[in-house]
Amino acid sequence: MPSHAHPAADVSVRPAVPGDEAAIAAVQLDAWRAAYADSLGAGALAMLDEAAVVERWRAAVVQPPDRRFHVLVAMAGPRLVGFVSVAPVAAPPNAADQTPGGILLALEVAPGEQRFGHGSRLLAAAVDTLRSDGADQVITWVADGDEARVRFLSGAGLAPDGAVRELASGPGPDGEQTVLREHRWGAQI
Repeated sequence: MPSHAHPAADVSVRPAVPGDEAAIAAVQLDAWRAAYADSLGAGALAMLDEAAVVERWRAAVVQPPDRRFHVLVAMAGPRLVGFVSVAPVAAPPNAADQTPGGILLALEVAPGEQRFGHGSRLLAAAVDTLRSDGADQVITWVADGDEARVRFLSGAGLAPDGAVRELASGPGPDGEQTVLREHRWGAQI
């Protein structure tokens, strides 16, 4: 049942706990397959190692690399329907303001649960968490062609800052290397 069928009081965001990693990985992989099928290709997405993704999320939840690294999950009743992970980032060495910022490493909502407020709740909780850790700004990276994420982040007050990076995924099933181009977005918080 989609989360919109639940009463508003039955949705929440909480810190991830051991045992959430399989559900987090499932949300991430489903969201990536829906969002990046055109840009990365179904073959590259099919090659993702689900067990490795689960293990990475288990490590992030159980043994985060820093006390300011957080994984939060969106719940619709008892179902995990989305997640966000955040971490600190140092200010660039030449920046006038040396206050540290934060980065949204990932923010995903299960495709069937999108547009019901889970992403907004996750983003608000992530910003609150970053602020409590001393951050005054947030950044994230957005892949070319991810128009839904562009609309979401624009509506939340983030904007591109001009920085671009290219990530190589390695050879796909056809032997061709896939390159994903991303743009950095940010905002003061």
